[in-house]
Amino acid sequence: MTEIPRGTVQQTFYEQVGGEPTFRRLVHRFYEGVAEDPLLRPMYPEEDLGPAEERLALFLMQYWGGPRTYSERRGHPRLRMRHVPFVVDRAAHDAWLKHMRVALDELELAPEHAEQLWNYLTYAAGSLINTPD
Repeated sequence: MTEIPRGTVQQTFYEQVGGEPTFRRLVHRFYEGVAEDPLLRPMYPEEDLGPAEERLALFLMQYWGGPRTYSERRGHPRLRMRHVPFVVDRAAHDAWLKHMRVALDELELAPEHAEQLWNYLTYAAGSLINTPD
């Protein structure tokens, strides 16, 4: 086990991957895919995907150790509850992950960071399925 020298501040994942600009690029690229997706796009009733993009960016930044802006604006994430109005089945799950995979790959993160983020995203996507096939 590697010891962290006393007085050394360990960076959060958020900081390690480049902070806000990295998460904003990830989410922006993701929503570019969603905008063209016939299965996912109807799940976003707003004409402009900008508000959804902002919410996801703020959530992911907070989750990974960045500013707590998401909770300050929206309260507890309650991801499952917030997705109840939408049919999230295996097809939606797969489409969501397809666009997120493209966005993540384009970030060109260090392999260990990409893997850690992908593991979370696949877990989160799976936990939001609310409709059996």
